[in-house]
Amino acid sequence: MKISVELTFSPLQNDFEQHIINFIKKIRASELTVLENPLSTQVYGDYDVVMQLLFVEIKEAFVLMDKGLLFMKIVKSDLSDYEPHF
Repeated sequence: MKISVELTFSPLQNDFEQHIINFIKKIRASELTVLENPLSTQVYGDYDVVMQLLFVEIKEAFVLMDKGLLFMKIVKSDLSDYEPHF
């Protein structure tokens, strides 16, 4: 089953930028399709592969910071090739 996941990672501390960069670099290093914009990172692929990667990387990111939020949206479909039609 293919999924699309949108992630918005927000460390709640002064040195937030490096935490975000490290998290995104770990996600990029996977073999999954990863797209980024200034507000979020999208990850596309097989459910089991995506969720296992996120399970590991979210935990590691949280361990390395004091406080933080991670907003995640999951869609049951691969929307990596989405193009607006308007």
